[in-house]
Amino acid sequence: MMKMEQFDGYTYIEGGVCAAEGFVANGLHCGIDPDRRKNDLALIYSERACHTAAVYTTNKVKGAPILVTKAHLEQTEGIARAVIANSKNANTCNANGVEIAEEICRLTAEELQIKTEEVVAASTGVIGQPMEIAPFREGIPPLVQGASKEGHLEAAKAIMTTDTVKKEVAVTFRLRGKNCHLGGMAKGSGMIHPNMATTLNFITTDVAVSAEMLQNALCDVVKVTYNCLSVDGDTSTNDMVCVMANGAAGNDEIADAGEDYEIFRQALYIVMSNMTKMLAADGEGASKLLECTCSGAKDINTAIAVAKSVIGSNLLKCAMFGEDANWGRILCAIGYADAEFDIEKVNVNLASAAGNIAVCKNGAGVAFSEEFAAKILAEDEIYIYVDLQSGNSTAKAWGCDLTYDYVKINGDYRS
Repeated sequence: MMKMEQFDGYTYIEGGVCAAEGFVANGLHCGIDPDRRKNDLALIYSERACHTAAVYTTNKVKGAPILVTKAHLEQTEGIARAVIANSKNANTCNANGVEIAEEICRLTAEELQIKTEEVVAASTGVIGQPMEIAPFREGIPPLVQGASKEGHLEAAKAIMTTDTVKKEVAVTFRLRGKNCHLGGMAKGSGMIHPNMATTLNFITTDVAVSAEMLQNALCDVVKVTYNCLSVDGDTSTNDMVCVMANGAAGNDEIADAGEDYEIFRQALYIVMSNMTKMLAADGEGASKLLECTCSGAKDINTAIAVAKSVIGSNLLKCAMFGEDANWGRILCAIGYADAEFDIEKVNVNLASAAGNIAVCKNGAGVAFSEEFAAKILAEDEIYIYVDLQSGNSTAKAWGCDLTYDYVKINGDYRS
């Protein structure tokens, strides 16, 4: 199981999207997926109105739920009460997709006795497959009736597609004497590349924070988490990260930058960075989690560009699968990063639980034990350290190896 980094003042807890006060959730099988053993419909609901922030895919082709959610949040000026999400069908490139997504929101709102525009919609699955409304008509009433604090487990399972494990993280922390909670769930295994959000990610908190500061925090953290994630180089049409804050913790609302905002932003970073790593580790067919840390950069954008370039290299992914310390592929990926630096200053180390080894210094190879390097790369979590020796900025990016199973999974994805 992936080890989570510890942060002073923050404690990991169970509960996912139900860890925060005032939130309930549920998941069930409604008939979208032919496998009756698989949950395919999820709900998250807040007893109180939530300030809601979201970021979406940069793909020009956008799923109908993305268009509907953006319109709803514009109508309510960032207020939402519920999320309705399905798997197996992306509801993308369908002539009646927006109509279907709106009807799904209407059915959810009717059952919850809230406004239709207070519902966030999300879908994941096959693109271009017609969506029927019948499964939602049948599934939404029992979905709502069964929602509970314990329902986060079923909800997290309901948004999985090729994922092999559910992905949930939650933390508790204090703001001026108030106990606060922030938790999330994510899905994603393939079609993941750093172009905004990547995958479906839903985060809830009982912190009182203004809509503006919530959106600012989300955009800041996305830049150094989900935007630094790559599994296969494909940016999905349905990517979304949504954060809902209902204020149930009772803290004074965070309305500007300051100490409270930084405490909240750090909680958001802890949850989102851990879910990013979970997504990378569960990449389609993956056998290894890859983490690249670029340090010594002149600025954060340079560090991000280099780390992402390394993680995005398919040649490097293949080398990591083969446990081959082919450091030249790392230098190659660094070299085509969209950033300015002196390649003759670059150092590269490979590390894992088995040890740490230098493979490149000042842009050139150094003698190292291939046998020891192979032991390092035999572990299931590999760390690549790149030092540009040109400044004080550092950034991380996450990905996975590229295996035979990735091709098998995507060769018959529609089945």
